[in-house]
Amino acid sequence: MHKRYLTLTLLTTLVLGGCNTLNQRAEPEYIRVTAEADVIPVADNEIADAPAPALTTSQSEPAPEADLPATETAAVPEPPMDLMGRLRAGFSLNIPDKPRIDTQVRWFAANSDYLDRVQERAAPYLYFILEEAEQRGMPTELALLPIVESGYQPFAYSPGRAAGLWQFIPSTGKHFGLKQNWWYDGRRDVVAATRAALDYLNTLSTQFDGDWELALAGYNAGAGTVLRAIKRNQKQGKPTDFWSLDLPVETMRYVPKLLAAAKVLANPDQYGITLADIPNQPYFKSVDIGSQLDLALAADMAGISIEELYRLNPGFNRWATAPGGPHRLSIPVEHVEHFSQSLAALDPNKRVRWRRYKIRPGDNLGSIARKHKTTVALLQQVNKLNGYRIRAGKHLLIPVSVKSLDQYTHSADARLAKTQNQSRKGRRLTHTVVAGDTLWDIARQYHVSHQALARWNGMSPRDTLRLGQKLVVWQQNGKTQAKLARLPSSLSPAANTRSSLRYRVKKGDSLARIAQRFNVSVSDLKKWNSLEGRYLQPGQRLQLFVDVTEQTL
Repeated sequence: MHKRYLTLTLLTTLVLGGCNTLNQRAEPEYIRVTAEADVIPVADNEIADAPAPALTTSQSEPAPEADLPATETAAVPEPPMDLMGRLRAGFSLNIPDKPRIDTQVRWFAANSDYLDRVQERAAPYLYFILEEAEQRGMPTELALLPIVESGYQPFAYSPGRAAGLWQFIPSTGKHFGLKQNWWYDGRRDVVAATRAALDYLNTLSTQFDGDWELALAGYNAGAGTVLRAIKRNQKQGKPTDFWSLDLPVETMRYVPKLLAAAKVLANPDQYGITLADIPNQPYFKSVDIGSQLDLALAADMAGISIEELYRLNPGFNRWATAPGGPHRLSIPVEHVEHFSQSLAALDPNKRVRWRRYKIRPGDNLGSIARKHKTTVALLQQVNKLNGYRIRAGKHLLIPVSVKSLDQYTHSADARLAKTQNQSRKGRRLTHTVVAGDTLWDIARQYHVSHQALARWNGMSPRDTLRLGQKLVVWQQNGKTQAKLARLPSSLSPAANTRSSLRYRVKKGDSLARIAQRFNVSVSDLKKWNSLEGRYLQPGQRLQLFVDVTEQTL
């Protein structure tokens, strides 16, 4: 028995010695264990404190483990691994020695504060993303792709109309089953978009024979762009790997940026980067809510702020979940039980508040829906309407928010208001979209760039405008003096309350009626539009400068 104990101690010493050698590498806290390796990771302080047993020549052949007492066969415990350690343990992409990667590595090393912010933003989502990548057997470096795409900002929206952590454009999002409507945008849904993005990457990897660099290039530029570049190289007898292809400039930087991020996070000490201490456990859990639910009510039932609820459920555009689903909410794990109990006890009729609205002469479903921040389709569904006809004097049931709309801090309306209200240089005007308007035409009218106009209004230059939509315009002083010189002095001081709009003349309109409607003078109307006569033509467009504080419409 004594010999068997000595044999076991010698083997333990050899295993620990091997771990100590492996732990001399760049990542001392963690060892990646593969199917071929049978090495048990042990913390450095455990190695240092291990007793050195006396060795004898009788230890050359270990005794069978079954003959040893249970107390002598306890395994050495693995040290706890945080989420960043688990992430790095799954790194498997080859990172070649390329100048394009070196350039990005230098940038990350020189901007460590950026990686600090990114890790902080990633903390609620990273466990879920990593789990999804591991379940698919994918390199865990792919969990870092939102660093390149969005900086882990779930509400990110690009000029190319890409949205969410994974920056799906509308068409690709729909192809991978991500719903997009007035209530909900699946491209921003962390759960749905993560699964769609990883499925897409897996599809691209298969298409490019397991070449992840080409798959990543395809994710950025489209598979067709990459395939055409490959064919060009094949015709010229050139290599067809990613580094040899002539691709769009953005794509040429895109793949190196991801590989550089992985390289820096794999060797944080070398580059002066501090890894965030993120627990290796889920941050949120998806809860089935069954049907539409007011988000302020949901936040109260969960015991969290409405801001945190939106950050975990950024796919919802409005004050409630979408009537047509998905009927689930991501709730912080520690609040799930309380939320589920409160939800079960909630009266089904109180999930959403309802208002009884009396239809007035001149009302239509569209105007009623806009006024109450809802959709025509929902009004039709709730009120069992087959078409668009409504009658004055009848009533409609309209869903309304539990709290005032400004309390829903990350709804689409609240985010837009924050963007539009941001103080900028120049003179602030408001343009109301009329039939025939385009972003390009409006920009030319105010002598600003259409890209800037889109940015000021939280849009992409390619987004479609809506009738009645309000656009903020910031004019630089001195650029539009001819236009501004026509403004009456009574309106010029109130730059923040003055709104420029274009009005389309309707049948029966007159200068007097339009002037009365917008609380301006007939003489101003004539001056702004260089009108000499008193008569107007239906369809004619008029330029108006109105004070929004004096409007009753």
